[in-house]
Amino acid sequence: MWGELMSTRAKILGARGALLDGFARDTDGIKALGFPCFCTGYYAQDQGVRGRVIDYRCALEIGGVRVEPGTLLFGDKEGVIVIPRQAEEEVVRLALEKVRGEKLVAKAIREGMSAVDAYKTFGIM
Repeated sequence: MWGELMSTRAKILGARGALLDGFARDTDGIKALGFPCFCTGYYAQDQGVRGRVIDYRCALEIGGVRVEPGTLLFGDKEGVIVIPRQAEEEVVRLALEKVRGEKLVAKAIREGMSAVDAYKTFGIM
């Protein structure tokens, strides 16, 4: 369980968001904080006696993926990706390359190019 109070404290401590293998509550309050929270679902029940901190700044596993402290995570409303430290530079470089290419495709389509021709020309769709 994760909520607005935990988000507030985490933000004060320098956290940039929360990635949970569990549920969140107080979603409007968390959103108002500008604190990204990625979870498996929402549930109105509070922590009560059910929650306790057992460790922090340690490796964990979510959905079969190991996440080490300091690992680069990228998330948006469609999901979260875990980028291993040894692949960070390449992944960021390729992602920026893809964005530049998608902008060219979008411009070409706005100017009348068909999606088929855009894909043949740019290899991106």
